[in-house]
Amino acid sequence: MERWPWPSGGAWLLVAARAGLQLMRADLHLGRPLLAALALLAALDWLCQRLLPPLAALAVLAAAGWIALSRLARPLRLPVATRAVLITGCDSGFGKETAKQLDAMGFTVLATVLQLDGPGAQELRACCSPRLRLLQMDLTKPADISRALEFTKAHTTSTGLWGLVNNAGHNDVVADVELSPVATFRNCMEVNFFGTLELTKGLLPLLRHSKGRIVTVGSPAGDMPYPCLAAYGTSKAATVLLMDTFRCELLPWGVKVSVIQPGCFKTESVLNVGQWEQRKQLLLANLPRELLQAYGEDYIEHFHGQFLQSLRLALPDLSPVVEAITDALLAARPRHRYYPGRGLGLMYFIHHYLPEDWRRRFLQNHFINPCLPRALRPGQASPPLARDPDPDPGPSLASVQ
Repeated sequence: MERWPWPSGGAWLLVAARAGLQLMRADLHLGRPLLAALALLAALDWLCQRLLPPLAALAVLAAAGWIALSRLARPLRLPVATRAVLITGCDSGFGKETAKQLDAMGFTVLATVLQLDGPGAQELRACCSPRLRLLQMDLTKPADISRALEFTKAHTTSTGLWGLVNNAGHNDVVADVELSPVATFRNCMEVNFFGTLELTKGLLPLLRHSKGRIVTVGSPAGDMPYPCLAAYGTSKAATVLLMDTFRCELLPWGVKVSVIQPGCFKTESVLNVGQWEQRKQLLLANLPRELLQAYGEDYIEHFHGQFLQSLRLALPDLSPVVEAITDALLAARPRHRYYPGRGLGLMYFIHHYLPEDWRRRFLQNHFINPCLPRALRPGQASPPLARDPDPDPGPSLASVQ
């Protein structure tokens, strides 16, 4: 079969150079990733010449080039102009850093905090411009949410509301489901799901008018059965499903919805060892006697220590999450999901494609590797069954956003 002529090495380099210049004008950044991609495309071209018919080779090379270079292209972003954004949970962590970043970019930032005189609010007042406005809000209190809605309407009359960043989150306890009081599940749902739902619904008229953005911080714990994070994970799973529903329903209105699924980062709440110790002691104090006998206090101490050990591997630089939130607000075509953090690609690959036993072992080895409860250890007698299968959970923990 007669083969079509293929560009020589020199001709290929000329075509690649011209294409590279054109692609750079299309918002590609010249650097190691781009040079590596061009080198791989050159190697693929060499293989295609020798292994495939000309049309098939051209199709393979064009598809590979489009995939590689489109992933390297920096996404086109909208101008900041006079856009206004409401961010929840700005006392610390992702919320505080995002508020600072967006304020520096020229956004009008409405930042909600639990404490107007807290250290996070004081830091924002000190380092941000007069455009930033602080508002006290607890997502478990409907009156606070109503006040936040009125506050937002009053401060966006001239600019409109471009974005809502649902960042505020809460986790009561780290424990097995059976050891976790039902109240902890309710507390997590009140903040992470119901509070987010009520605030988002209340702001939809403003967001529909501006054809704006909804950005919500989720968690991989809502996608995978992390040991001892059931209360937090189930609330995040419900929230992410809610946002997926919003994405479909708001598409005709032009409102775009994104979810950020960050890895483990060193936020203030993560680093507060004293807070986790206090919650562990509260769990032990209110645990029914039969459950404490079945699992053993040493079992609870073990997974608590494993949890604190895993937090030492948290990433100190919060900028990947802040950058993901910023991109979701300004990208011409924002992603549905963002996964900032180290190792998340491997984690999700294992979760979606490997057998269940491998998934379980991976999560245990990289997060909490549980020991056997006391009643299952050799030589231990089974404890008596509890008469009340759903005892009083005792006092609940204060909401932390």
